[in-house]
Amino acid sequence: MANLVYKRVSTDQQSTARQNLVLDEAGIEDPVVFEGTRAPPTASNRLHPLERPKFGELLTRARPGDTVHISEMFRLVRGTQHVLDVLDVLHRDRLALCIHDGAFSAMDLTARHPRTGELLSTVRFMVQTLAAAGELQRDLQRELTYDGLWAAEAKGNEGGG
Repeated sequence: MANLVYKRVSTDQQSTARQNLVLDEAGIEDPVVFEGTRAPPTASNRLHPLERPKFGELLTRARPGDTVHISEMFRLVRGTQHVLDVLDVLHRDRLALCIHDGAFSAMDLTARHPRTGELLSTVRFMVQTLAAAGELQRDLQRELTYDGLWAAEAKGNEGGG
C-alpha cells in the first residue's frame, strides 16, 4: 500500500514550506510525492482538483488500498462541490484520505452508509459547512487584499505598501 502525498501552491509567491513541515511531522513512510505548481497564466487558477495535472498523475498511480496524504483540505480543494467530487473519486478507487492539519484533520471523510454506500449525511453536512467556511475565509481575504491595495493607491503607494 503506497502513501501518496499531494502538495500544491496557488501563486508564484507561495512555497510548499508549511505543507512540508506538516507532512514531515506526520512521519509518512516511503511517501510518493506529487507536487502541483501554480497554473500557467493562461489557465484558470480555479481548476477543479480532478483537472489538476499532478493530482491526475496521483490518481493514475494510485491503487486500491493506497492512502492519499495532504497537509490540509484546502490545499486540494476549495469549494463544497469539489470536496464531494474528490471524495466520490477516492471512494470509487478505494483510496484512503489522510488530512494532517486544519479543520478536516479530525474527521473520517470516507464514512459511508453501510447499505447505500453513499457518504453519510453527517459527513456531507460537516464537509459542506467547513467548505463554506473556507470559501468565506478566502473571499474575505481577497476583499481585504483589494481594500489594502486600493487604500495604498489612494495614498500614492503601489503594491499595498
